[in-house]
Amino acid sequence: MIDKKTSHNHWRLPAEWEPQEGVQLTWPHARTDWAPILNEITAVYHQVAREIAERERLMVVAPEDAAYDMLRIVCGTNDTWARDHGFISLVDDQGHRRLLDYCFNGWGEKFEAALDNAINRRLYDLGEIAGEYVDCLDFVLEGGSIESDGKGTIFTTSQCLLAPHRNQPMTKEQIEERLKHDLCAERILWIDYGHLTGDDTDGHIDTLVRICPDDTLLYVGCDNPQDEQYADLKRMEEQLQTFRTLDGKPYTLKKLPMPHPIYDGEDRLPATYANFLVINGAVLCPTYGQPDLDNEALSIIGEAFPKREIIGIDCSPVIWQHGSLHCCTMQFPRMKE
Repeated sequence: MIDKKTSHNHWRLPAEWEPQEGVQLTWPHARTDWAPILNEITAVYHQVAREIAERERLMVVAPEDAAYDMLRIVCGTNDTWARDHGFISLVDDQGHRRLLDYCFNGWGEKFEAALDNAINRRLYDLGEIAGEYVDCLDFVLEGGSIESDGKGTIFTTSQCLLAPHRNQPMTKEQIEERLKHDLCAERILWIDYGHLTGDDTDGHIDTLVRICPDDTLLYVGCDNPQDEQYADLKRMEEQLQTFRTLDGKPYTLKKLPMPHPIYDGEDRLPATYANFLVINGAVLCPTYGQPDLDNEALSIIGEAFPKREIIGIDCSPVIWQHGSLHCCTMQFPRMKE
């Protein structure tokens, strides 16, 4: 845990659209749950890797026998969700970087995660990531469960951070104080509604609501009263309308469409357009082979990021394992020379 005696007034969790050094991918391989569709998911990862490598450093973590023919950091892995087992990185006004290594326990002990939970320490010990290492392994926190505006506000969801097998018996108030302390935040905005059917994460915010420049919130909406998700997402929308910036102004809200339902047998998969990745000069956006809704979502995301190239990535294979594009990645903010 971060030393409480250490002043951290100038540290902050940057917004994702700030300058980045690189992005981590943890590569799929035959010993992961991707084995039945390994060719399909590997093709998606190659496309994402190419787009990242054109604009910033690409850091690939994979076992030695993984089918990946480019430079990689050799490390054992359980799965591929870098967003949740990767470092959460702070920066200060001097250009330094602080690497927070939290416990990843398979989203509340649902899945085996011991190898994934050891990746950060190996990357740091190998010198692959520069910065001040901070051991936060006494606290469970996934990168997909928090969003930052870079100005002192952290967004999260109560259903995730208060879910079983995360940080009990801590109360909501204790968890909030821990987040504010570690992430050097002025406040935590809790979203109390919103859940995608088929989501294993207990409601990660990066599947539901994303903070964008100019105090804009992109959020998943649902206009079909017959959809099982309609009522909860409507309550989430109403709560977002009550949120105010630190200056007391309402956020600009932009609603993303809900993809047409996609199923694996009888199980609905958690398709969402909110799970996009911002990189230097571009936004990589999930699509699902639904041209009407895909194009609408790309257009709305483009309105929020008018100076970046908007690139669609078919994530139909990714949601087969109940995640999407943002879940597969973790960015590292740029340090000053």
